[in-house]
Amino acid sequence: MRIGGQYSECSCPPKAFPIKTRHHLAHVINLRGLPGEVKAVKGFNAKLAVILTRGVGSMACAHLFCLVALLSLPAILIQAGVLSRTAVPNFLTKPGLILIVAWIAQTFLQLALLSVIMVGQSVQSAASDARAEKEFSDTEFIMDQVNEHTDGGLKLLLDRLTAIESRLPPATA
Repeated sequence: MRIGGQYSECSCPPKAFPIKTRHHLAHVINLRGLPGEVKAVKGFNAKLAVILTRGVGSMACAHLFCLVALLSLPAILIQAGVLSRTAVPNFLTKPGLILIVAWIAQTFLQLALLSVIMVGQSVQSAASDARAEKEFSDTEFIMDQVNEHTDGGLKLLLDRLTAIESRLPPATA
């Protein structure tokens, strides 16, 4: 028996190994389907909202935001007395960097990007609702076409199965 790339003499079921995932930036930033989503909406603002929502909703953007937030951590730890000023590079403790990080985190991300993301989610939600409605109407149409009383539909199959079943000998226990 082959388990995890090695052969084993054990006939017991293989152990559950964790599934390994690829950690490539190309797989983290998934832009497949973005052109279709952008074409589906009308208006510049809706298109921009969809693009930003998809971009900000990616793990690559989450990693970027985490790095921006961690840029000001050494200065905070120095002020708290946890680190000495010589323990970190000098540029990480500059007041200008700390102000830029604070502006990005507090002003841009919270005030500007939040409303754009909400608009993008509304647009994506409306598109999803339209797809669900179309799928429901398609399903209703198919169910109307193939019901058991339709000639040539399930009724014909049920009649043939009943005829075959009547020709079979009775089952014995």
